[in-house]
Amino acid sequence: MRRLLDLLLAYSITVGRLSVRWPDGTVSWYGEPEHDCAGPIGGLALLDAGAVRAMVRDPALAVGELYMAGRLVPDGGGLYEMLDALLVNFAHGPARNPVMRVRDWLDRMVRGVAQFNPVSRAQRNVAHHYDLNGRLYSLFLDRDRQYSCAYFPTGSETLEQAQAAKKRHIAAKLKLDRPNLEVLDIGCGWGGMALTLARDYGARVTGITLSNEQLTEARARAAAEGLSDRVSFELLDYRQVSGRSFDRIVSVGMFEHVGLLHYRSFFEAVKRLLEPSGVALLHTIGRTDGPGSTNRWIAKYIFPGGYSPALSEIVPHVERSGLLITDIEVLRLHYAETIRHWRWRFAANRDAIAALYDEAFCRMFEFYLAGSELAFRRQDHVNFQVQLTREKTALPQSRDYMFEAERQAVAAKQDA
Repeated sequence: MRRLLDLLLAYSITVGRLSVRWPDGTVSWYGEPEHDCAGPIGGLALLDAGAVRAMVRDPALAVGELYMAGRLVPDGGGLYEMLDALLVNFAHGPARNPVMRVRDWLDRMVRGVAQFNPVSRAQRNVAHHYDLNGRLYSLFLDRDRQYSCAYFPTGSETLEQAQAAKKRHIAAKLKLDRPNLEVLDIGCGWGGMALTLARDYGARVTGITLSNEQLTEARARAAAEGLSDRVSFELLDYRQVSGRSFDRIVSVGMFEHVGLLHYRSFFEAVKRLLEPSGVALLHTIGRTDGPGSTNRWIAKYIFPGGYSPALSEIVPHVERSGLLITDIEVLRLHYAETIRHWRWRFAANRDAIAALYDEAFCRMFEFYLAGSELAFRRQDHVNFQVQLTREKTALPQSRDYMFEAERQAVAAKQDA
């Protein structure tokens, strides 16, 4: 098996340099020559023969599982450097690795089944990640617990500043130009967006989530801020909302959990729930190189049922729903910067997190954060913000109103 893995790595690693320390202690190098290396440099050690076999059978799954188990460790650098040296060589898919090429083809064949998310399954999938101990997220997110891509206009913002900028950016696109607009927040998380729209923009917000932990925290925050009369939170799926319509609809970091088979029902629900003159804003992770499949380690351990779509997979369902796309923005490296802050905070609070869970959990989360940052930095992942309306006349002719709304919001904060 060692000989086969050696051949696969020699064929696959062409950018940067990767070292592999084998169970017998010998070291092999792959990639660019040492004296002329322009790419990332990292290394790994495989601690037993079984780890070598696992890497041959299914490297995309094995690297994460072996790291969690302590059978694969970074060598001559850290986890981030090790993953950087690996992932930069798969920036355009697993084309150079025949094993990964076959696995990728199989994953694409079954992705519809993997992303089948009726309400009951969607709730279980959400609970898998979001119903973890609430203190965990307070130890690496910003104070508002924004668990989605922040917005770094200059790149020098703190995490708190960038998450506040993200909320302003989204609010500007919602055109909250008068008080008491009725807003639906689909996938409201711990309530930060809903509370901001009520507190700073005078909106009346209904937030829905499938996480019991998030629901409890969001309601407590609304009560603590004296906003319970303007913000309500419910344990509901987007398909279960009925009996009313909304002036604005926002969904931040939730569409990744909808699943391909349910895109039509999602946009039909937005159309049904949105007032004819209303505005909706979808903020989602996406991919720039066309349809793909979810990494199986991520699907197994982090986000079961999750998928980050290409625009070509979103737009047809918007068109069929009768909604109009009025604006699309692509946030490229903003999520890489966001996750970099999360990684640093996780590392700074690692002992406290280990006390909540265990070493294997910490390794799992470290692997998830490092790999996710690199997916945005090295591979095809970005964030899409898609603005939707039902009527062409729902918004002004030009985009100037967005920029002016953001300027006014920044000025208001500075004057406060």
